[in-house]
Amino acid sequence: MFPAALLQRLYDAGFVAVLTIENLADAVPLAEALMDGGVHAMELTLRTPVAVQALEAIRDQVPEMIAGAGTVLTPDQIRQVRAAGAEFAVAPGMNPRVVAAAAEASLPFAPGICTPSELELAYEQGCQTLKFFPAEPIGGLHYLKSIAAPLRHLGIRFIPLGGIDAENMEAYLRHPLVHAVGGSWVTPPSCLAEQDWKSISRLAARASTIVQRVRNDLRDHVEANR
Repeated sequence: MFPAALLQRLYDAGFVAVLTIENLADAVPLAEALMDGGVHAMELTLRTPVAVQALEAIRDQVPEMIAGAGTVLTPDQIRQVRAAGAEFAVAPGMNPRVVAAAAEASLPFAPGICTPSELELAYEQGCQTLKFFPAEPIGGLHYLKSIAAPLRHLGIRFIPLGGIDAENMEAYLRHPLVHAVGGSWVTPPSCLAEQDWKSISRLAARASTIVQRVRNDLRDHVEANR
């Protein structure tokens, strides 16, 4: 359900910033702060009354940002974020009705999985890019490798979220199962409350630096083994 071009953009981005926006006026400055730090992908969660409007504002005023919607729990929300211009959507769990609505709306969608049964169900529904959530509380990369092993030949990609930060994201990014990682640590509530965009840009730069180091190492490894 994810076009090849979008998958490549998400792979190149490597890190998806997870945002919860309470104040609509913060949407565009926040997206710009992330872009300034080198983070070019975001998941804007539908946890506040202004979330859809914030998504619309970012898509309109920061078009370079790969802007997706998160915490998408119902078919109606699929239609709302599609109309708002979301480039993709994700959910914390695997709901076949929501997957079907995303397919009907032609909206790339990554359901959340954390068990082998959910993984099989998502694949049966046609999903090959999946949110692994909550990554660290459920067992981390070691657990992901275990549940994905029987289906690895199918080319399923994972975007882990939940407990991933600057200290552990590199290990995830280096594993071939992982297409990108997500996290909210680059947008601390304290920085949002104070509109401290410079600190958010610095945190985004830290995430971007880790991504680039890993991508460069992997590229060098491929070149060396040609």
